[in-house]
Amino acid sequence: MKFKAEKIAELGEHVFFKNGIKGIVEKVNENTVIVNIIDNKTELVFEGNRTVVSHKNYKVIDGV
Repeated sequence: MKFKAEKIAELGEHVFFKNGIKGIVEKVNENTVIVNIIDNKTELVFEGNRTVVSHKNYKVIDGV
C-alpha cells in the first residue's frame, strides 16, 4: 500500500486511519472528512459505517 504525500483528501479518494481502517471520502469539510468505512480490522464499531476524521489523522491511499 502506497501513501500519497501529506495532503487533504478529495471526494471519492480512499483513506487509511487508526491502524487498520480504510474508507472512501464522502464529504470534505474545512478541518475534517466524512468517511464511509469499507474495511475495519479493529475492534471499533461505527454506527452506519461512517465516521468523521480530522485531516491530520488519515493518509490518502494511492492507486486504489
